[in-house]
Amino acid sequence: MTMDSSSATPLDSTWWVFTLPAVLQTHNLSNPLVYLSIILAFLTVTILTWALTTGGLAWKNGRNQMGRVPIPGPRGLPFFGSLFTLSYGLAHRTLACMASSHAATQLMAFSLGSVPAVVTSDPQIAREILTSPHFVDRPLKQSAKSLMFGRAIGFAPNGAYWRFLRRIASTHLFAPKRIAAHETWRQLDSAKMLQAICSEQSLRGVVSLRTHLQNASLNNIMGTVFGKRYDLLHCSEEAQELLELVKEGFELLGAFNWSDYLPWLNYFYDPFRVRERCSALVPRVQKLVKQIIDEHRINKPGKLLDNADFVDVLLSFEGEEKLEEDDMVAVLWEMIFRGTDTTALLTEWAMAELVLNPNIQKKVQGELDAVVGDRAVTERDIPKLPYLQAVVKETLRVHPPGPLLSWARLSTSDLHLSNGMVVPANTTAMVNMWAITHDQGVWKDALAFKPERFLVSQGGEDVDVRGSDLRLAPFGAGRRVCPGENLGLVTASFWVAKLVQHFEWVQDQANPVDLSEVLKLSCEMKNPLRAVAVPRNGVHA
Repeated sequence: MTMDSSSATPLDSTWWVFTLPAVLQTHNLSNPLVYLSIILAFLTVTILTWALTTGGLAWKNGRNQMGRVPIPGPRGLPFFGSLFTLSYGLAHRTLACMASSHAATQLMAFSLGSVPAVVTSDPQIAREILTSPHFVDRPLKQSAKSLMFGRAIGFAPNGAYWRFLRRIASTHLFAPKRIAAHETWRQLDSAKMLQAICSEQSLRGVVSLRTHLQNASLNNIMGTVFGKRYDLLHCSEEAQELLELVKEGFELLGAFNWSDYLPWLNYFYDPFRVRERCSALVPRVQKLVKQIIDEHRINKPGKLLDNADFVDVLLSFEGEEKLEEDDMVAVLWEMIFRGTDTTALLTEWAMAELVLNPNIQKKVQGELDAVVGDRAVTERDIPKLPYLQAVVKETLRVHPPGPLLSWARLSTSDLHLSNGMVVPANTTAMVNMWAITHDQGVWKDALAFKPERFLVSQGGEDVDVRGSDLRLAPFGAGRRVCPGENLGLVTASFWVAKLVQHFEWVQDQANPVDLSEVLKLSCEMKNPLRAVAVPRNGVHA
């Protein structure tokens, strides 16, 4: 299937400066004083423009004042804007502080090098941006383009190709019927995880939970997408290669790459070796994924079953819907890549809160005992466990995996907002979901972990986290909402239920729970959770 053509990456507005030496030599104007005069004039104009421009140089010519209400924001530094401020630390917390100090929580303009950007910390403005047809595209990072994601659902431009990918993912991978068809495999994955936790607890007296969650998460998505599962405790060569590919991909896509915002850097050097590392990674990805596709071609079923994996689904398309092999590799690679970390990290955050709040942990266990009894909990029990669901929702509120909704949006035309501001075309927009979920004006006792806020029976609200209520939309909203949100919620809820049903989780006194964050591709616990897993009596596996 042919992909829609996308517009070329806009040039940095300062590109012409680098042509001056050639121009001067051509006209015999190579006198050092001429050079110095031109440079001083350029710097003077730049600094004056910067000093008079709210939001920084990327917002010159009054682009943030197109509406009846101008968009406030920091100037940052000449040329660099707010790059230095946001290139280290926790960007979501930094942006929240910047928006507060500039009275710009509704919308704040700032510059990322030559890229004009806005960020909102307001649910209503977030809804208008995320659901607008003007913001259906995403800016394509250099690493995403190099890693083939420009051909996959996450970054493909709006058009027939993207809509086709979205439809087949929603219908054949993330539909409730398809999710239910793979429940048996998730039961097996959770059983292996519980067994591995028991072994580590017996051997070491404490459990490092993240490794077990990531292994189960990888196997879960591998089974759904590739129809394969691995023994990740005793890795085969193929399994080890897959783990290394996913790890390297996470690092590359999560890195803050200055070249995305200062394109002229590409002409001088690659500060984070992004191009070099991507060039080394992509052939390895293609080799592994194409090998799995070839295996499926040999064993292609005559008819698609409800539990068919995604490779078989893609191979079943014929005619105009048939994907080129490189496109198929990109789509499958993205599914593995995106489906591996979010569920594991969400579960780890939930378990960390339960270790820190043993009274809440006991309430979950009490609900499980009352509803499920001594049999093993299943995914079909989850709808009958409202307190467990409230714990997962509260975890998403306090620790959203993508505090800036992971990937930004790009405006294709001017957007007029209800507050009188206008976001011009070719602007990168972010939603600071972390700021919204920690806003005392939006959530009462916003800094406290209180699952009861989501229980109607206890005076709370039954908030839908799948994009209809922008006070809590960790998976985004609108056309670019995460297609795997249902699978992620089902799996995380099921794993938390399994872990709490089978063990009482107690804080390791030698390594107390630390809720410090580190922002990579997702927001992770800076120090992975270590806790003591005490088996509970009377529960069958």
